[in-house]
Amino acid sequence: MVTRMAERYALGQLGSSCIGEGRTVLDVGDAKMPLRASGQTGLAIERERHGRDSGELRRLLNSLECKQDEYAKSMILHSITRCVYLLEAEASACTADDIVLVGSMLDDKDNSVKIQALNTLKAFSGIRKFRLKIQEQSIKVLELVSTIWDSELHIAGLRLLNNLPLPDFVHPQLRRVMPALMDILQSDYILAQVQAVRLLSYLAQKNDLLYDILNCQVRSNFLNLFQSTQPGSLLFEILVFAERLSEGRNSPHYRAVKWHYNEQSLHEALFGDESRLADRLLALVIHPEEEVQIQACKVIVSLQCPQDVRVRPSCQPSHSYFNNGE
Repeated sequence: MVTRMAERYALGQLGSSCIGEGRTVLDVGDAKMPLRASGQTGLAIERERHGRDSGELRRLLNSLECKQDEYAKSMILHSITRCVYLLEAEASACTADDIVLVGSMLDDKDNSVKIQALNTLKAFSGIRKFRLKIQEQSIKVLELVSTIWDSELHIAGLRLLNNLPLPDFVHPQLRRVMPALMDILQSDYILAQVQAVRLLSYLAQKNDLLYDILNCQVRSNFLNLFQSTQPGSLLFEILVFAERLSEGRNSPHYRAVKWHYNEQSLHEALFGDESRLADRLLALVIHPEEEVQIQACKVIVSLQCPQDVRVRPSCQPSHSYFNNGE
């Protein structure tokens, strides 16, 4: 009884977040039809629990193939996303052609349709057999994220990218969009910033992309991202990013080459002789959130001890960091 009540509550919460307040009508085909939200989806879940295919997800995908206006396409994609999360068996029975159909919605002229298509692809990416097919959309997603300044689209696109292992063939495109990712990181939209820095942290572990990240131009106030007044979720992620950059630049592989950086680069902002990163890190050691404190300490350790000598007890601080007893 408790389990069934919990499922109904979760369904109601997910339905309200996907459909939006007051939206109860969906265009299917040529006629207006009631949106099959909580009631129909609840029935579909009940049928799936008893081993029967409700056909709800297939009906929605078929309706997406019909000519629809932008609002209808957005609502259909909303419902498909909900069904993928809630109707596991029906979602797993979908085909690569269904992924291609959803992916084609990324070319729609309406941003809301693009956003809902990204959310639907994110839902399907949780099913292993679709991941390679969805990876094929990576370059298109990067193009959207880097050319359209829309915070909701940034969030949806970056969430999808963060849920996929990005293949090597995407790396050239990643180099081209690096300035856009850095701009999103320095924007004022916390959710988009968190998703952007998570992606950058992942990319910082790729040897062939590390220099492109470190040499990327940033604003003069970049270190404001390390201020204790920033939300804890963003601070934690930006500190993880800094630690991975520090470890990467101190690796023997990276240090074997003499790199040159422009004056406004991320490298100079974080690791240059004039950087005040040390001050920001020391202030975060006493941050109210424990995970921020711990991560700040990890960054300090990574700055003081190059990766190949960190195991030595006599490790001494590098001359560029914590100068004058800092």
